[in-house]
Amino acid sequence: MTSKLRVLRLWPGIWLAGWLLAALPASAAADAGLRAAITGDHRTPAFTARDAYRHPHATLKFFGIQPQFTVVEIWPGGGWYTEILAPYLRERGKLYAAQFPEATAVAYYRELREGFLAKLAAAPDSYDRLEVTEFLPPEHLDIAPAGSADLVLTFRNVHNWTMRGGGEARTLAAFRAFHRALKPGGVLGVVDHRLPPDRPLADQEESGYLREDFVIGVAAEAGFELAARSEMNANPRDSADHPRGVWSLPPSLRGGDEDRERYLAIGESDRMTLKFVKPAH
Repeated sequence: MTSKLRVLRLWPGIWLAGWLLAALPASAAADAGLRAAITGDHRTPAFTARDAYRHPHATLKFFGIQPQFTVVEIWPGGGWYTEILAPYLRERGKLYAAQFPEATAVAYYRELREGFLAKLAAAPDSYDRLEVTEFLPPEHLDIAPAGSADLVLTFRNVHNWTMRGGGEARTLAAFRAFHRALKPGGVLGVVDHRLPPDRPLADQEESGYLREDFVIGVAAEAGFELAARSEMNANPRDSADHPRGVWSLPPSLRGGDEDRERYLAIGESDRMTLKFVKPAH
């Protein structure tokens, strides 16, 4: 195969013409790789069905991801974003998946971890360069070597550290771990369910929603600076006052058939999208 016909394998089933990428400006080539990772047929159909609510391309571009980055994904769950990040970073970058600890006493956490590891094991040629670390604040905080990451990403996780007595202390421990893992100038990307600014902070305890000013304040205390915020994941139809909290809405729909059509019409939650920077000085 000549160099003009070179083909780049990002993932099983995802191929890009190397000569085409070489002819593009670096930013355009990086964007082409990201779009290929998002549109590839390796992704789980139930995951791609949620792209309309999660806006993966716009969100990752907003956080400034690049294919050569070292990225930490916090609590990847079933691997929704992992299916995008792993192929995108496979050739030139590095992906850490900060999972629940193996020795956790919480059965739900163990099940999520085991399911994620089974997903990786089922496609060893695809996830061979991904490294699993452990994260559960305030005890398990070693998500990546100190000062190694260009980007730390957490999607709909911050409320878990704040709820049920966690408050600011557990959330602050998490953000300090992110700060420690990042290089100077590195970025922390946060997406989470948003509580209206006029609601009391006490409403964060069980609802799954957080006030944006609370998250920004904790990040600042951990040493971050707010670089930008976006409304790309906003949903003005969501009033954030549902009987079962954010889990009343899809995809959880914990109420079953109760008001199901109304919640489906609302869609997924209203979400803040915040970009923080670890100062270079």
